[in-house]
Amino acid sequence: MCLAVPGKVLDIEERDGTRMATVDFGGVVKEVCLEYVPDLAVGEYAIVHVGFALQRLDEESARQTLALFEELGLLQEEFGDPWEAAAAQEWQEAGSTPAPAVGDGAREARQ
Repeated sequence: MCLAVPGKVLDIEERDGTRMATVDFGGVVKEVCLEYVPDLAVGEYAIVHVGFALQRLDEESARQTLALFEELGLLQEEFGDPWEAAAAQEWQEAGSTPAPAVGDGAREARQ
């Protein structure tokens, strides 16, 4: 599933003629293209889809949306560890079940 996720602009720079930003999505930081919202400033929030800021968003709406996405587990689904996801897919294709990752109850299960 692809989501448009709100994020806060931490830093802006021009890279090879393209306006780029470092954006915080509730603790996950990614690089985002600002060409569709050229007047976006550091400290503002934007809706981001597939690496492109699409629209400015007010802070309260951004915080509410991020909290809801986190509660539903959508942030992990969207920004989860790609190495962990690839390993899980390999296990699934091999017909095995991987051990739970740390943070998925593995620590509690071992105790």
